[in-house]
Amino acid sequence: MKKGGLLGFTIVSFGEALWDLLPIGPVLGGAPLNFAYRLSSLGHRSIIVSRLGKDDLGAKVREQIVNLGMDDTYLQWDDAYPTGTVDIYFDEDKNPNYTITENVAYDYIESSPNLENIVRSADCLCFGTLAQRNTVSQQSLLRLLSIFSGKFALLDINLRKNCYSAEILKISLEQANVLKLNDEELVVLVDLLGLRGDSVPDQAENLLKHADLDYCVVTLGERGAFALSLRGEKIYSPGYHVSLVDPCGSGDGFTAGFIHALLEGGSLNKACRFGNALGSMVAQQEGATQPISYQEVMAFMEAGCPGVIDERLSDLMEQ
Repeated sequence: MKKGGLLGFTIVSFGEALWDLLPIGPVLGGAPLNFAYRLSSLGHRSIIVSRLGKDDLGAKVREQIVNLGMDDTYLQWDDAYPTGTVDIYFDEDKNPNYTITENVAYDYIESSPNLENIVRSADCLCFGTLAQRNTVSQQSLLRLLSIFSGKFALLDINLRKNCYSAEILKISLEQANVLKLNDEELVVLVDLLGLRGDSVPDQAENLLKHADLDYCVVTLGERGAFALSLRGEKIYSPGYHVSLVDPCGSGDGFTAGFIHALLEGGSLNKACRFGNALGSMVAQQEGATQPISYQEVMAFMEAGCPGVIDERLSDLMEQ
C-alpha cells in the first residue's frame, strides 16, 4: 500500500533550494527542488528539505514554492548565512556553466524530530553531493539516511566543480540503492573508484556491482538513457528530438519521471521512457519549474516524437 495515501507516494528531497542567476534574470532552482516539484506535479506528496537565509531572496524562494503548490513545512531559516545563488551562463551549444556561491544557508541544514518522522514514513529519499560540501548538512543527511526504511534511497550526484570530494562520493554510494548520473559523471566516478570498462554499459555494470546498487541509470543528453538493475536487466531508451530552449532542470525532470515510474511499479524500460519524455519537455521551456502534467507527458509520448538513437546502444533497445 502506498504510504502517501491519496497523494500518491511520499518523497523527501534533501538539499539546495536556490536562485539560478541566468542571463534572462533569476530563476528558482536547485536540483533537489526541481526534482521535488516535478514529483509533486505528478501527484505525489513531495517534500523539499532545505535552508534559506532570512533575506529577500529566501522569502521569494518560499513564496514561489508555495505558489507551486508545494509543502514549505520543512524549509529552515538561517540568521547568519544568505540564501544560495548560482551564476549560470551558456556556451554557444547552450551547455550551462556554473559558478556556485559558497557558505550559504543550505550548507547548514539541521535534522529535527519532525523531519526525522517524515523521513521514516517516506517511500523515497533523494539526495545529491552539493549539499554535502559542508559537514553540517552532510551529518544531518547521514542521520536521515540512517533512519530511512523506504524503497528508494536515490543518489543524484550532480557533480559541480570544487563542490565534492572522493570521500563524499564514496559515503554517498554506500547509502544509496539507486544511482542517477550523466555520462560525463560516469567517467569521473569510474576513474575515481578505479573501475574498468570501455563502454557505458560495462562501466555502469561495474559501478552497480561495486556500490551494491539496485538500479543505476546513466543519462546521455539528447540520446536518451541507459539503465540496468541488480536483477540483470539492461535497457537503452532513446531520447526525443525537440527544440532546445533551456536545459536547466531537464536532468531533474528525467530523474523525477524515472523514479515516478518505478514507484508506480513500472518496468525499467517504462521508467527510462517516461523520464526521457519529461526531461525533454522541461528542456523545451524557460526555467526548471514551468508546469507539466502527467497527462501532458503521456500525450507527448503518444504523439510519436522522433527519437534520437545512440547507435552504440541500439542493440539494447526493447522492440
